[in-house]
Amino acid sequence: MRLLSYNIHKGIGGRDRRYDLDRVCGVIEESEPDLVCLQEVTCNARRTRHHDQPRLLAERWSACDSCFQMNVHYRTGGYGNLLLSRWPIRVKHSVSLRLKRRKPRGAQLVVVETPEGDLHLTNWHLGLGERERHWQVGHLLRHPLFRASAHLPTLVVGDFNDWRNTLERGAFAEHAFQQATGSSARFRSFPAFLPLLTLDKAFQRGVVIRDIHVLRTPLTRRTSDHLPLVIDFHLNGTNSANVPIS
Repeated sequence: MRLLSYNIHKGIGGRDRRYDLDRVCGVIEESEPDLVCLQEVTCNARRTRHHDQPRLLAERWSACDSCFQMNVHYRTGGYGNLLLSRWPIRVKHSVSLRLKRRKPRGAQLVVVETPEGDLHLTNWHLGLGERERHWQVGHLLRHPLFRASAHLPTLVVGDFNDWRNTLERGAFAEHAFQQATGSSARFRSFPAFLPLLTLDKAFQRGVVIRDIHVLRTPLTRRTSDHLPLVIDFHLNGTNSANVPIS
């Protein structure tokens, strides 16, 4: 099974600043994923021609199921996270990760009915402050909606904004999660045209990662300010009920 995690920057190129949703669709189609976790997807926003990007992307990719979470609201429209799936999504939740008066952030929590069994999947976009990000991780992992499916094989993916790579400590370690992306230079994903920072990450528990890489192609270097992360994985069938989740 293959998952693509991608901050699409609203479909605006990182260097040419040109809006072109077809480039995003091209990146998705090029990588042939089964699950697509996107951040910074707009709906009815002036800068992106009032396009309904969640609908357009779901239709273009022929998604079996999808869900959209609007986090940042403009006077007209806004943007947030979008999750697309080739398989039915049995459970869908949205959790706010906003800390006090900081920029609104959020996480999508779903259970996907994959051919190998149920997958507990989180797609999110974390804040710019380090203390904010640590609070967001702890808030989600202890949230009742997350804990309700925490016995299932679990993947947490998205734009972590964790350029110092400190999130693998703290709440993730307490809940027995492993970082699939590590701190290797091969996972640098930002800025796309000259990647220096590892911002797009994946954490897993009860999942077997076969391969994981940042997709560096001529198309991905100009489509967004981030490069996409591609994950090939299997479910190992381990029941993680014995793993601490409180």
